[in-house]
Amino acid sequence: MAIKEENNEEKKSISFVEQLVEEDLAQGKNGGRIQTRFPPEPNGYLHIGHAKAICMDFGVAEKYNGICNLRFDDTNPSKENNEYVENILNDIQWLGFKWGQIYYASDYFEKLWEFAVWMIKKGHAYIDQQTSEEIASQKGTPTTPGTPSPYRDRPIEESLELFNQMNTPEAVEGSMVLRAKLDMANANMHFRDPIMYRIIQTSHHRTGTKWHCYPMYDFAHGQSDYFEGVTHSICTLEFVPHRPLYDKFIDFLKEMDGTADNLHDNRPRQIEFNRLNLTYTVMSKRKLHTLVDEHLVNGWDDPRMPTLCGMRRRGYSPESIRMFIDSIGYTKFDALNDMALLEASVREDLNKKATRVSAVLDPVRLVITNYPEGKTEEMDAINNPEDEQSGSHKITFSKNLWIERADFMEDAPKKFFRMTPGKEVRLKNAYIIMCTGCKKDEAGNIVEIQAEYDPDSKTGMEGSNRKVKGTLHWVSVDHCHKAEVREYDRLFNIENPSADERDFRELLNPESLKIDTNCYVEDYVASRKPGEYLQFQRTGYFMADADSTIEHPVFNKTVGLKDTWAKQKNKK
Repeated sequence: MAIKEENNEEKKSISFVEQLVEEDLAQGKNGGRIQTRFPPEPNGYLHIGHAKAICMDFGVAEKYNGICNLRFDDTNPSKENNEYVENILNDIQWLGFKWGQIYYASDYFEKLWEFAVWMIKKGHAYIDQQTSEEIASQKGTPTTPGTPSPYRDRPIEESLELFNQMNTPEAVEGSMVLRAKLDMANANMHFRDPIMYRIIQTSHHRTGTKWHCYPMYDFAHGQSDYFEGVTHSICTLEFVPHRPLYDKFIDFLKEMDGTADNLHDNRPRQIEFNRLNLTYTVMSKRKLHTLVDEHLVNGWDDPRMPTLCGMRRRGYSPESIRMFIDSIGYTKFDALNDMALLEASVREDLNKKATRVSAVLDPVRLVITNYPEGKTEEMDAINNPEDEQSGSHKITFSKNLWIERADFMEDAPKKFFRMTPGKEVRLKNAYIIMCTGCKKDEAGNIVEIQAEYDPDSKTGMEGSNRKVKGTLHWVSVDHCHKAEVREYDRLFNIENPSADERDFRELLNPESLKIDTNCYVEDYVASRKPGEYLQFQRTGYFMADADSTIEHPVFNKTVGLKDTWAKQKNKK
């Protein structure tokens, strides 16, 4: 009975995509071979939505001893370049995945051209010289059939000649397209004579000026899968209506290859799952381009962006992103996922790996009046109490310290367990002190706090473990670095900006970035580099920014120690 329950639990834990893959394996399809692919278009940077597809494509191949290849769908040279290619490669590796082979749709331009010529010769395709507006107007609606193009029955030889003209430097963009001759009355709009090729007079990032017309995504995608031997073409739900066309073009391809009678072997199986959408952000590549191009953010790797490079710069770990994706799962229904769920995964992972350090973000001076002038001590600071192997580092203690302004209150309520006159608190990794008073400027602002320390209360000293209710972090005034701290809020003011009819620029949160240059970090922190996970004690998780130097340390706030956003949202 216990074994059955264990098996049932295992069955529940796999996604519906994996269930379909297992069914194919059980039936012996494709000779028991599993091959997937991740097919990004190199026209922008990857975002967390792509990460979900990456985890599925590579994860399935890894789980079932298959292979996942990387294929760049580079069929639109006007939007693609090598910068995007390089960053896609970096992001996939950062997430922790390895591809089998790297392919490009442009590797198949010759084959696709030959296939298109075959389709024209067989009467399955024709050259249409209407404008894009005319073609769109003749498409009809899902409930009314389309109107055939006046060029639909033009002679085959004429279409062949014009198709060759499309691939010349003299061809005018928009003057003609190659369309498949399918079914203008089909309820599936994608079957109404879809465009296969269009003219683009832009140099390609790999093939240069060899080509002047390029295949459309729907024509190139399925064939590329077929050429590579892909067994499972896993994609998002918007491709569900494209699937019949995907299969139809492969039918034609197999007919050309003479394998039309063998329809089920070596045919990629397309499986669709829901996209990843996050609250308070957008995933549209067009909108992300606009944010970057119009300098509404500071580049693709701006830590407010949903791009993987932005999240990496902010301090998210690849493990936390994968943990989040695993927690939301894969379904057949689109949903809007709460950003707080992603941040919870980040906290959970960083708690296990982040080095604990001292940083004071809103400083006020604390003077230990009975501590010897000029004396310093090196205190041991444990790097991570969750990891016994993490070791420790030294932090310098002295007479003059910086503490957080919010940690002192002159006239404190009963349950205020931080610093107030006449009460004791412990300084982290150091001594118990008692506040004796404070100094104010002419405006009444507190500029200095005085306290006395108990020399027998040093952390780790025998008999020093008497209980006090508050523990404060600190940095030594003469042994710290002034730092810049960048704190991030939601990029947009509303939960689902993609569903709002207003211009999305109007929905941007003007308070999404706050920069504070009056912060102090212990010396050890100033030398930390991007990629090193830090916890500023009692504040949150941080990471050194790419702009950071020893002379001017810069830190990005990754996420707070607790989810304060939900409380702020409820107050509103």
